[in-house]
Amino acid sequence: MRTAPQIRIPATYMRGGTSKGVFFRLQDLPEVCQRPGIERDNLLLRVIGSPDPYGAHIDGMGGATSSTSKCVILCKCDNSDHDVEYLYGQVSIDKAVVDWSGNCGNLSTAAGAFAIHAGMIDADRIPENGVCTVRIWQANIQKTIIAQVPVRNGQVQECGDFTLDGVTFPSAEILLEFLDPSDTSAEEKPSAMLPTGNLVDILNVEDVGNLSATMICAGIPTIFVSAEDIGYTGTELREEINTDVDALEKLEKIRIAGALRMGLIDTPEQAKQRQHTPKLAFVAKPASYVSSSGKEVAAQDIDLLVRALSMGKLHHAMMGTAAVAIATAAAIPDTLVNRAAGGGTRETVCFGHPSGTLKVGAEAVQENGEWIVKRAIMSRSARILMEGWVRVPATSF
Repeated sequence: MRTAPQIRIPATYMRGGTSKGVFFRLQDLPEVCQRPGIERDNLLLRVIGSPDPYGAHIDGMGGATSSTSKCVILCKCDNSDHDVEYLYGQVSIDKAVVDWSGNCGNLSTAAGAFAIHAGMIDADRIPENGVCTVRIWQANIQKTIIAQVPVRNGQVQECGDFTLDGVTFPSAEILLEFLDPSDTSAEEKPSAMLPTGNLVDILNVEDVGNLSATMICAGIPTIFVSAEDIGYTGTELREEINTDVDALEKLEKIRIAGALRMGLIDTPEQAKQRQHTPKLAFVAKPASYVSSSGKEVAAQDIDLLVRALSMGKLHHAMMGTAAVAIATAAAIPDTLVNRAAGGGTRETVCFGHPSGTLKVGAEAVQENGEWIVKRAIMSRSARILMEGWVRVPATSF
């Protein structure tokens, strides 16, 4: 086994929004990995370098954070209404788990660009100069995403002057539209965007007590709590939370309580295999703070503060799917998110996160007494970092 040769698989390493991951065309994977199963999971784990007890991903392509331990598989879509099918795997850092339970909103940006780069879009659909519309079928949650990808000289335009807090260098802007983004696929138990039917629930959390929470399935299943209720201000940066073991344990207990109430898990033990969803976020009214880059964020420039956790750690910026959940919850009067944003009705919200600010729009309406979200819109960017082959030992899967 130790002398087994390595195999090489065509792959592209891309940044999308504030995340990055390894992208594959489905047909380029080993045949046994072209189908869902343990072989595919084992391959992606080895590509990323997980599980890694050192938490460093030295022997893989991962970056040892939830934002950089990701894989994407794309193929042309048989559905005539869509161009490509996009499947996302969140790879655990310290466990032998690939979580397929949700989407990555940030890498959705790169999915549209990759589809053009990889020749999955018919040439007559790509303008010489302009914008190419890529209709993406998000296979994890069975939803449609539309990416408006800029094109220059017949190729994806990657460089530009669009800036995104959490990304160091400017790039070209890609507009993403999430259609009917309520994350209520057939495999999940929630049958509505508000799985309990309530705008605010009371969770009984181990070692915490009773806690008000808004739970929503839009973009990605998300549990919102008040920062003040759990001893925070909402201006915290990543290190303040992630270096506090007790705090992380408390926050995970809140996430588990919410997951149980949402019907996403049946027992607390199942949360260990479902790290990607649901997300947990805490919100607060606007306040001035200094972001992780040193940028000053003024209270008058934002509607509210949001801090979100991903894979058990505070995210350095904001997950794209969680941004959809934030915008949707902000648009629904009397949720905790809406209250933090000042109440009333709104179609857009600008929130402060650890790396700066983000503006996102959502169209939420009430039909037959039930809240639904029609669409959510945000701007991100994407860029190829490296392309070629990724190598893994032949015994990996």
